[in-house]
Amino acid sequence: MVLHVKGRVLVGPEDVRDDLWVVGGRVTYTRPTGPLAADVRTVSGWALPGLVDAHCHVGLDAHGAVDAATSEKQALTDRDAGALLLRDAGSAADTRWIDDREDLPKIIRAGRHIARTRRYIRNYAHEIEPADLVAYVAREARRGDGWVKLVGDWIDRDAGDLTACWPRAEVEAAIAEAHRLGARVTAHCFAEDSLRDLVEAGIDCVEHATGLTEDTIPLFAERGVAIVPTLVNIATFPHLAAGGEAKFPRWADHMRRLHERRYDTVRAAYDAGVPVFVGTDAGGSLAHGLVASEVAELVKAGIPARDALSATTWGARAWLGRPALEEGAPADLVVYDEDPRADVRVLAAPRRVVLDGRVVL
Repeated sequence: MVLHVKGRVLVGPEDVRDDLWVVGGRVTYTRPTGPLAADVRTVSGWALPGLVDAHCHVGLDAHGAVDAATSEKQALTDRDAGALLLRDAGSAADTRWIDDREDLPKIIRAGRHIARTRRYIRNYAHEIEPADLVAYVAREARRGDGWVKLVGDWIDRDAGDLTACWPRAEVEAAIAEAHRLGARVTAHCFAEDSLRDLVEAGIDCVEHATGLTEDTIPLFAERGVAIVPTLVNIATFPHLAAGGEAKFPRWADHMRRLHERRYDTVRAAYDAGVPVFVGTDAGGSLAHGLVASEVAELVKAGIPARDALSATTWGARAWLGRPALEEGAPADLVVYDEDPRADVRVLAAPRRVVLDGRVVL
């Protein structure tokens, strides 16, 4: 069967076409002829490339790795929200079996988190000391899909606040080793202190990046280091601060300040030319399926709607090295009733979801 997507196909933010056909699971803009033309299903509306959640965790809950049934439910929730390409930014679970399922989103894995001993969420990460960082980065570079995930900062119980986790020399050596093996490196960073060392050491991306300041934003822009703000997760900071205030008041105050300036931080980074992409931090304690909410948060922060849309579609796919809706690409797309460029809230209600040419929703 041939699928005919009719209406407005957003091949790019300004490249809008009237028709797209899916033949053998692939996109084509040439109308099928002959026997193929006799069996056509038509879907009408506004079509976008499958959305990207560039920071999520399939296979995790608040306590660590989950079973396959729970991982499947997480992936299906993302799929039904229109997120058909996921960058899994660290998971303790083996989710390779998902690659064999044509009905589940495609995943780009960053292996397992690499954290300093007792400086991250229990059961999530390889917890190591700096002398072992290069070896563990090499291991995860070989296991992942072109990415490695470091925990750049976390609460230091002795200091009572967020502090950097790794010495500069070890970070430089580890990032160089990942690049030698063909992997890019990203890092969880809430606070300010670790950012300059990570960027000057050659890191490719920073997750959350709430600690960006007027001193470090130009450095990110100059080096082309991307950020994935995960604003739907940053919204939880006041709750986290309230829970830890009695024991760590400095940390709680710091988390509140990072939260208060979150929109200004993201807008300042965008204005400076820092690449910004959509990620939800789904998994752990946050629900899956929040990609539309994150796009809306970027718009609330002051990013123009078309650029926020690109951060989960055309731009995000190019950044991750995956195709959008060009000729011959896998037919991963989402169809909406209205133009999402005019109002990104449209993303919360997909009419149809198509994965590898099959209508799955």
